Order: sequence, then C-alpha cells, then structure tokens
Amino acid sequence: MRNSFLILGGIFLLILGGFGLIEVFGNYPQIFETQGVLVKKENLSPKEAIVVDFSFPASISAYRGKIKILPETAMNFQWKDSGRQLIIQPEKFWQPETIYRIYFLEGRNVLFFPVKPFELNFITSAYPKIKNFWPADGTKDVVFDIEDPVVVDFDKSVAEFLVKFTVDPFGNLAYQNNPEKTQFKILPEGKSREGERYRFKVYIKYRGDTDENYKEIYNSSFETLPLPPQKWEKDFAARLLQAKRFTRAKIKEGKYVDINLAVQILSIFENGKIIDSFLVSSGKRGMETPRGQYAIRNKTPRAWSKVYGLYMPFWMAIVPDGKFGVHELPEWPGGYKEGASHLGIPVSHGCVRLGIGPAKTVYDWAEIGTPVIVY
Repeated sequence: MRNSFLILGGIFLLILGGFGLIEVFGNYPQIFETQGVLVKKENLSPKEAIVVDFSFPASISAYRGKIKILPETAMNFQWKDSGRQLIIQPEKFWQPETIYRIYFLEGRNVLFFPVKPFELNFITSAYPKIKNFWPADGTKDVVFDIEDPVVVDFDKSVAEFLVKFTVDPFGNLAYQNNPEKTQFKILPEGKSREGERYRFKVYIKYRGDTDENYKEIYNSSFETLPLPPQKWEKDFAARLLQAKRFTRAKIKEGKYVDINLAVQILSIFENGKIIDSFLVSSGKRGMETPRGQYAIRNKTPRAWSKVYGLYMPFWMAIVPDGKFGVHELPEWPGGYKEGASHLGIPVSHGCVRLGIGPAKTVYDWAEIGTPVIVY
C-alpha cells in the first residue's frame, strides 16, 4: 500500500513538473531557443572587436573550440555577463572590405538546453578611396612643378594605412601630406620630360599587413606638355593656338600680363592658368619695346599723345614716366584708325598695340599694379 502511494506521488510530481516546464517555456521561451546577435555588423574597423549578445546565457565550456570564422583569422575570446555576451578580438586585424562569417557549432545554454548551430556575418570598413586626382586620366599638355604638383585627395584619412605611389617612367617620388592625411602632393625627384606619357598607380594596404597585400586602387595616365615649337606658325590664327598651348606661366599667383616679343603675342594669366592670347604689334627696329618685368602704373580709356598727336584708346602705362604702355591701335583726331594688318608685326614706336576688342578685354581685366613681363 505504501509503495502505491509513493508511485502515485511520483506521478503527481512529474505532472506538476511538466506543467511547470510548460509555464516556464511560455514565459521564458529563450531558455529553449537561445539566439546570438551581433551588436554591430557593418563598417567595422580592422582592430575593432566583434560583440555577440545571447538571448539567454550560453554555456561557456560548451562552446570551447566550436566557434569558427571564415576567412580564417586568429581570434581571442572574452565572455562577459556570465555567458550573455561574447567579445571576439582579432589577434592582428580584420582585412578591410571583407565579409566575415562566424560559425557557432551546436552548443548549450547554462540550463543545459541545446542551442542549434547558427551563423553571423559582418563586413569590415572599406579602404580609403580617391575622390579627386589631378591631372585627371587622359589629360594632355600637363605642366607640373613644385607649385603645381600631382594632387591626390582621399575620401577619408589614410592614417591607419600605408599608401604607395608609382609613376612610370619616373623613378623616385617626393611627396607630402596634410595633417589629416587626406591629401597628398607628389612630384618626381628628377625633372619631368616634355611630351611624355606617364602612368600613375596608387596602392594601399592596412598598416599592419604584409607588402604582398598592397591593393591597387587607382590607375591613370597623362601626357606632359611638349617642348615649344622651334618654328612658330606664320598664320596668325595658328600662332595664337600655339601660344595658348605652349606659353607657360611665369607667375603662379594672381594676375599677370605675358608679352612675347619674338612671336608678337600677349597672353593674360590668372593663378598660373592662361586666360587668353592676342596678337600685338611691338616696337620696330631701333625703337624696340624694352624687355623686363613691369606693372600697370595707370589706366585711362582714351589717352592723348602730345608727342605723336594720336589718341591711344584703353591706355595702360607700364613704366612710371608713361613712355611705354599697352593700348589699342592708335587713331588720328579726325577718326582714322591704324589698320589691324600690322598686328603680328613690330611697327610701333615702343608701345605694345592690341587690336579692337582685345585691347578692351585686357583693359577691363587688368587692375593697376598687375605685373607685366616682357621678353
């Protein structure tokens, strides 16, 4: 009789236990369905730790040797909060721009309930990218020097990376970067060759990586400006095109007027870039326009020359005494104006004459004090 009561009591306790488990499952299903989630799964930096939160504390011993990652990477594990959180730190670093897959094999939670295998994925941050490169791919007639170097702008700092620049057929390169390490200015240590095609490549790797893992992120080419022609075109229109292509800035900041007596061309520059070129007529033999560096001393829309009895429209003096200047083709008081046929030929008494239209353009563009280089 006593044994019967014990058996009935055991059955009753099992029934109560079953109802208890059902109640626990209803209120705390995570006990039976433990899950892991990544706190952050995008744009992780190479040294950043991976944090996995579990919905119910995991059995730490049950996961020993059961966590794999692809691509294979040596890792260190640190469990926190009694198995609720796992921190995964790379022994060295995660490769940038890489999708990693973490595989958790079958394990258990702290109540010994099984946890099914699951997979978590994360992606690391991208390599810095070039957002601007000068000269652009395919650019021709490039002239670069210490004032106009090759310029490379990145979309973010490359402080955690090593960047390698190569230029073929150059050898060694000199460069400097800004404090933020987002911009590089680059020059060849030797002299660049005129009329040469150069290929420029940029490689990058994470600072702790091996040289074999340099990644090419940019590839372009450009051509330097050929040497000026030994013989200038007789056709004035063709000569102007030559001037616009081959005249190199002698002043790189601000405005200046460039007068080439040999080819009878006046060019205007601003910040090292040519704006336009015009035919002129400079001083004839015996009354040559003096070579040198000057500046516009004064201006007047319609100057009168007592010496020659002529009007000189859009007058710009380049010497203090006003003996030499730049102006439009002169005209008599009666209205007759010198023809444009003399432009391109030195026939003046020392001044530099411009045609109708170009004279006003230069007059309006050049302020008093603008440098003038005559050579």
